Amino acid sequence: MPLARRTFLTAVAGTTGAAVACSGASADGTPTPAHRSPAAEAARRLLPRHWKQLTFTTPPAPAPATAPADDTFRVSGRRGDITITASTPAVQLTALRHYLKHAAHANITWAGSRTDLPDRLPGLAKPLTGRANTPHRFVLNDTNDGYTGAYHDWSYWERELDVLALHGYNEVLVYVGADALYHRVFQEFGYSDQELREWIPAPAHQPWWLLQNMSAFPYPVSRQLLDCRAALGRRIADRLRELGMTPVFPGYFGTVPPGFTGKNPGARTVPQGDWVGFTRPDWLDPRTDHFGRAASAFYRAQTELFGPSTMFKMDLLHEGGKPGDVPVGEAAKAVEKALQTAHPGATWVILGWQSNPPKAIVDAVDKSRMLVVDGLSDRFPKITDRESDWNATPYTFGSIWNFGGHTTLGANTPDWAELYEKWRTKDGSMLRGISLMPEAADNNPAAFELFSELAWRAGDLDLTAWFGEWSESRYGGADPHAAAAWDVLRRTAYGTTRADEWAEGADGLFGARPSLSAKSAAAWSPKAMRYSPADFEPAFTELLSVRRQLRDSSAYRRDVLDVARQALSNRSRALLPQIKQAYDAKNTGDFDRLTRDWLGHMDLLDTLMSTDSRHLLGRWVADARAWGADATERERLAYDQLSLLTVWGTRSGADAGLRDYANREWAGLVGGLYRLRWETYFKELRSALDEDRAPKAIDWFALEDGWIRDPGPLATHPTGDTYKVAVQVRERLIGKR
Repeated sequence: MPLARRTFLTAVAGTTGAAVACSGASADGTPTPAHRSPAAEAARRLLPRHWKQLTFTTPPAPAPATAPADDTFRVSGRRGDITITASTPAVQLTALRHYLKHAAHANITWAGSRTDLPDRLPGLAKPLTGRANTPHRFVLNDTNDGYTGAYHDWSYWERELDVLALHGYNEVLVYVGADALYHRVFQEFGYSDQELREWIPAPAHQPWWLLQNMSAFPYPVSRQLLDCRAALGRRIADRLRELGMTPVFPGYFGTVPPGFTGKNPGARTVPQGDWVGFTRPDWLDPRTDHFGRAASAFYRAQTELFGPSTMFKMDLLHEGGKPGDVPVGEAAKAVEKALQTAHPGATWVILGWQSNPPKAIVDAVDKSRMLVVDGLSDRFPKITDRESDWNATPYTFGSIWNFGGHTTLGANTPDWAELYEKWRTKDGSMLRGISLMPEAADNNPAAFELFSELAWRAGDLDLTAWFGEWSESRYGGADPHAAAAWDVLRRTAYGTTRADEWAEGADGLFGARPSLSAKSAAAWSPKAMRYSPADFEPAFTELLSVRRQLRDSSAYRRDVLDVARQALSNRSRALLPQIKQAYDAKNTGDFDRLTRDWLGHMDLLDTLMSTDSRHLLGRWVADARAWGADATERERLAYDQLSLLTVWGTRSGADAGLRDYANREWAGLVGGLYRLRWETYFKELRSALDEDRAPKAIDWFALEDGWIRDPGPLATHPTGDTYKVAVQVRERLIGKR
């Protein structure tokens, strides 16, 4: 079996008991040398030509009687011989990124990098030092495993964890493998293997099952899939612990399969009703002995499968959950008791979202053992006093700049600059960290780096200076056009604020279900641009003008791709009203010309996105199929992945607003489903004009579901040159002004 296929045989005790081939969870076959530190191993992966010039050391441990030291680092050394000193491998990597940015003008992010360094690393005239200003640096949203990709393999996760450590994070949400955990636990409570596999959703939809929103969609999971995901989850957790980071696991708060009371006489459950067209799982009353036994089995099996942790994520009554006649405070106390019984001193991590957590929860528990990861810090201007909102419960400053994995560029960076330090340093502050929680990762690299640095800065944040420095380290040198481009982006896509009660930018209309009055593709996205598109476009021209010597990096190509895509996408909002005007006026000449322009824009957008491997729908689908054991399972996993991006789930869920929640401008999606919808729509409108009648209704769900099941050939490898196609985009936009 070739190692190049990244395949190995593994058995996960207590799930199925059988050895299975796991393409996704595999290792590269190279053991870690005992003499090499975890940070050095990461440096070898990230900087294969230069890692031997780096020495990683740890400072002397503090005396037992003293308080734990803060996370600090020191970087020193001469040319070709750099020493990095920090308390954990993860902080050592954070120090490495600081050195690369400020001394070597290099850049490594989760969306493009520039590591074309001189043969010998630059020396330092004086040491670089840094200190974390807060203990908790939490990352990843509950939805990450769905919208970023449920079918990533170990090669993806290994780099992702390296990059998160580079950026200073020390607490990472790990949901991979939770399906295998529930499958094992509830066999102890009277459920068969088949019953549980029919209840557990396929991987792309599992985050919402873990949030107690849904179950049993779209197909039963296989035993080999459960085993493989458990193996990958263990590998992720082991690597985090190796780096000195904390895996944040799902805790147990009462989700049970259907029919629990029938299989467990005397148990008490509370029906949770519906969530956007799905039936929610029942909630086991946490005050009961049955809950205590289920929680004990859960935490025992979790430790056996994934190893230890000190942080567990639980969201009681998420997005409309129903307590019934169970007092919320008493439920919270019982959930906390079960956690502390299994893991004394553990921290309960809970999401700050909508009205959660209510004071009934935070007032019932030991606040010193709870951390609220706030998802709304930069969303609503009415949020000014989290200490009062949560009665002095420790919390993090958080951002969700992206919903559903939209490819939209931008973030509310002025709010970060204004609020974070103010909230952190005010009298009585309970701010204890940051929480980076876009619903999908691997996008918005400037926002990723800026937000990550909040926890490592001292004093006020000057955004003009920060973006100027970013333009230099991102591409490896100073360039007036790069600086000008990022200054425009700072004032437009990255210059929005929470004053309008949004945290993400407006999505494009090419991804909307066709309507002449469409205002957004996703139902819960901004209905208008949050900055001037005309003010944005000069950034595109400037970026294309960066000198040739600085263009040869994935960082530059990614930024050109993002800005070109955004500029072209923004035009959809100007063009659609013109099409509507021509249709309403029954001007068939203008209607034909404008709809040709619309479809032409879509074709060019698809061509642009085809130049980048991380924007290929075909690659995403191939990742899902790779986890299948046979042809049937491969097709089912592909459907799971594709449905999430399009109809999301059932017809009723799509009609309730979930459709296109996860829209994104990817090759194969823009040129596939999105183009099919708009071309179908325009043809019907044109026929209606010719026949002087109202347009016929189109069953969009039927069209979409049919395409999901047979999307045709989808490219899995990029084609074309990003820069050259971006120039074509610019020429087209100039010609269409």
